[in-house]
Amino acid sequence: MKKRILIALLTLLTTSGIRAQEKPSVLWYDKPGTKWESERLPIGNGRIGAMMMGAVENDTIQFNVQSLWSGDNNWDGAYETGDHGFGAYRNFGALSIQLTPGGAVAGYKQSLDLVSGIYNCTYTRAGIPFQREAFASYPDQVMVFRYTAGKNGKLSGRIRLWSAQGAASVASGNLLQFSGTMPNQLKYAAQVAALHEDGSITATGNELVFTGCKTLTLYLDARTNYKPDYNAGWRGADPLPQIGKELNAALRKGYTSLRAAHIKDFTRLAAAARIDVGTTPAALRALPTDIRRVKYAAGGPDPDLEETLFQYGRYLLISSSRPGGLPANLQGLWNNSNNPPWASDYHNNINIQMNYWLAEPANLSECNQPLIDYIVAQAEPCRLATRKAFGANTRGWTARTSQSIFGGNGWEWNIPASAWYAQHVYEHWAFTMDRVYLKNTAYPILKEICNYWEDRLKQLPDGSLVVSDGWSPEHGPREDGVMHDQQLVWDLFQNYLDAAKALNTDAAYQKKVADMQHRLAPNRIGKWGQLQEWQTDRDDPDDQHRHTSHLFAVYPGRQINLKQTPELAKAAVISLRSRSGNYGKNINKPFTVASTVGDSRRSWSWPWRCALWARLGEGEKAGMMIRGLITYNLMPNLFTTHPPFQIDGNLGISGAIPEMLLQSHAGEISLLPAVPAAWKVSGSFKGLRARGGFTVDCSWKNGWVVQYRVYSKTPQKVWLRVNGTVKEITTEVLKK
Repeated sequence: MKKRILIALLTLLTTSGIRAQEKPSVLWYDKPGTKWESERLPIGNGRIGAMMMGAVENDTIQFNVQSLWSGDNNWDGAYETGDHGFGAYRNFGALSIQLTPGGAVAGYKQSLDLVSGIYNCTYTRAGIPFQREAFASYPDQVMVFRYTAGKNGKLSGRIRLWSAQGAASVASGNLLQFSGTMPNQLKYAAQVAALHEDGSITATGNELVFTGCKTLTLYLDARTNYKPDYNAGWRGADPLPQIGKELNAALRKGYTSLRAAHIKDFTRLAAAARIDVGTTPAALRALPTDIRRVKYAAGGPDPDLEETLFQYGRYLLISSSRPGGLPANLQGLWNNSNNPPWASDYHNNINIQMNYWLAEPANLSECNQPLIDYIVAQAEPCRLATRKAFGANTRGWTARTSQSIFGGNGWEWNIPASAWYAQHVYEHWAFTMDRVYLKNTAYPILKEICNYWEDRLKQLPDGSLVVSDGWSPEHGPREDGVMHDQQLVWDLFQNYLDAAKALNTDAAYQKKVADMQHRLAPNRIGKWGQLQEWQTDRDDPDDQHRHTSHLFAVYPGRQINLKQTPELAKAAVISLRSRSGNYGKNINKPFTVASTVGDSRRSWSWPWRCALWARLGEGEKAGMMIRGLITYNLMPNLFTTHPPFQIDGNLGISGAIPEMLLQSHAGEISLLPAVPAAWKVSGSFKGLRARGGFTVDCSWKNGWVVQYRVYSKTPQKVWLRVNGTVKEITTEVLKK
């Protein structure tokens, strides 16, 4: 009897308002997601993705395939969108499920589990429980949507498949399908298979009609004939045969097996790292995620929400960037427009880079592979565009600021773009220590880009070298030697030297690169103590521009740090305070979240500044940047908004938060380098990564590390900074 009462009590706790004392790995809401950008919930497998609405009667699932792009190939000219020229990422279509109305709705809840990758929706109608589940499977390359009616319940209604590119949908048996060809000859297709328990499904015109079903399970696959190969004209095999093959395999496998394989795959990545920075009171945890966001924005503490933000960025990268696919674009994978903001393209002056800051330190190294593959695939059209712009004999390559998936280069030339790409290529080696990758992939890229800069650098009368025609994105006029460009090239040269030394190769070229690095015009400290943005000392202390381009050397670069260049680090602090509205005429005002005003309030500005403050040892200010992002640039579904929606804020903050807990850029592993007071009481992290191929776990109380473990594939000596002391330790062997 007591056992039955306990079970009943536990059931009540998980189905009442208290049930929603969710883990930091779950988003949940008590109403459907009406607004696409701010309320719907994303699922994805790195290639295809959908935005879940959870409507009770007219449920619309909008979906995307990351390779559906308009525009011509290899465009190198003015920035434009549409079916000609540069093009744009496109909306693929929608799946509409219209359920027969009936009775009042109660107990509505929809949720997204960031560890399992499962979307769930439950409610009762006329006393009958209903449930939905959805997931996007990477192992089986399909999306699955399951509708279930509880005891005495039945599902009846209509299913329609809609193409956002004008293709007609047809129904046959239990299948819906469309296929078409874009004006640029890119082929596309989608197919849905509907299975059911009890009742029936009938094809009628361009829709499927289901009647009296206990369950309804929809399997969706969609593809294009895009191929990431310049020499193949960016086109591959017809998509329909591959779709048919994958759908048939999924149907044979069945829902239960598909779901289990998906959870195993997704959880392997999602659970690889976690943070715990405090405990939110139970009453607050019991509230829907959107209400908690509002309360946090009003100034309340909610450490579990901050943990959720970290895990959400990891979830979104797993969902939008998997091996074999394209990298996450300006909106990751999710787009409901044929003319999205900035073409939903790849902006290489901060955005695509910020998308991948979390990949290595947050233990998602394999999710970095699509970016590296993209760099390799785009190299040849970028070589052609570079020679066209800078001379036929130019070695190596760089890129314009905006890039498409067809080798397109649009808008302004971002002269150091290739150097910034090279940093990501190098960092994958630095964190993994994969020598095969270093030799076969990273080193050739690094050397070729060094060749470009060997030809491109301009020598001044005093013998120093500067990057010509820079613009300190997006702040300049164009001029020589802007610090952003100088810093990027310095890091490129250092990355090359480290790679060449590791491979013990090209000794003569190492000397040449080292000489060029030594002769680069250095960082300068200006008249009000700031780190100069320009060669001339003209920085405005009241300038609050959204970009902090001249602080690249602090983060994500490694030229300036507290240990090795303290005076430059001090100057960087002054510059960062200025950009945040806390210098010049406001120098005596306290530094607060609200003091960061105007142009600085951008979804991607907060993460960059969070990481910068962390590198500069300012934990309180780094914490304020998290609060600023949630307060000013986070929507109810936790998507970040520029505005409008851009995913770099989501992904970037999940790269910045690890810098507060663990740093490894200055020749040592540093534990808790920039932890705000609110986090110091008690906390832990597990599975964060450090350069050198290390995995680190750590726990603390009152700001004091009480336990740590550093793992590697084989025992290694490493310098560790912990509780104010630097000591040499031997790592433990990482067990699989």
